[in-house]
Amino acid sequence: APAGPASPAPASSAAATAGAQFNEADVAFAQMMIPHHREAVEMAELAADRAQNPEVKALAEQIRDAQEPEINQLTDFLNAWGAEVPAAGSMAGMDHGNMSGMPEMPGAMTPEQMEQLRNATGAEFDQMFLTMMIEHHRGAVTMAQRETEQGSNPDAKQLAEKIAADQNAEINRMQQLQTG
Repeated sequence: APAGPASPAPASSAAATAGAQFNEADVAFAQMMIPHHREAVEMAELAADRAQNPEVKALAEQIRDAQEPEINQLTDFLNAWGAEVPAAGSMAGMDHGNMSGMPEMPGAMTPEQMEQLRNATGAEFDQMFLTMMIEHHRGAVTMAQRETEQGSNPDAKQLAEKIAADQNAEINRMQQLQTG
């Protein structure tokens, strides 16, 4: 059979393979991790003018800088799969344990916890931030592990492995900062 016309090169290899194969677990991972990461970014941004410890400020900046590109990558996956991208602010006021039939979002903060963090400053903020972010990261690790076990998209699984490794390392660093 004659060969067909060559297809144009994809904009990125991630976008090309992102659409290759995926399942419900891949979509759920991306749709849950985007608002989860957005919340972590929001928490991290609070540290700029509320944290007392320069190491907490530096860690918060590192978290923000790592998670924003991951949000973009997860958004690209959903777009390639023709799946809905969560709207910004989609976690506000939601019960994170049962979001309209969606799986639980482990580690997500309640609106009350976020308000407490917004109102804290200095050493109180530092301890509250570390405690909450450790819990938040543990939740992300749980979601990432679920993706590596149940997902089928190689790029999404690779990102999940990266998220788990990076956030476990950050958990260790935060625990060290807590014990001083």
